[in-house]
Amino acid sequence: MDIVDNGPEPNAFDIETATTQNAAYRTVAWTGKYLRSRSCRSRPGVDRPGGPPRDRPVPSRLDAGRGRCVMGPARDDLTFTQDVQDGWSIQVPAGVWHDVINTGDEPMRLYAVYAPVHHAAGIVQATAAEAEADEAAGRDEPPAWSIQPEGAAPDGHA
Repeated sequence: MDIVDNGPEPNAFDIETATTQNAAYRTVAWTGKYLRSRSCRSRPGVDRPGGPPRDRPVPSRLDAGRGRCVMGPARDDLTFTQDVQDGWSIQVPAGVWHDVINTGDEPMRLYAVYAPVHHAAGIVQATAAEAEADEAAGRDEPPAWSIQPEGAAPDGHA
């Protein structure tokens, strides 16, 4: 399924199909002024984009595979653990370290819709290494027309 990120214009697409057919580590499907939607894929034994706390909640939904969700107040203090699978929703509160590790035998696929916009409109990154390289090189910046919170620090989530 081809998705075209048409920026802050109205858009509608089958997010479940887009997510289950996504072959990339990260695909930004739609970028609005205030929020965006993205699909992610992670291989067995690998985590999906998570990491340091954001200043806003991060909801996600698994559409394929299974994993283990971990969250907590610090990277070395992940006090919440929950096994998750296709159909589960993960709610990461603002300010919480988080990760989802693929514990299955197939790719884990999930999507997230949240604010503010953290990535370049329509960017597709095949691997986590490509995502990190894009961020380091400044190729994965939010579009100028997106609305960013005042004084917000860079995202830092490859």
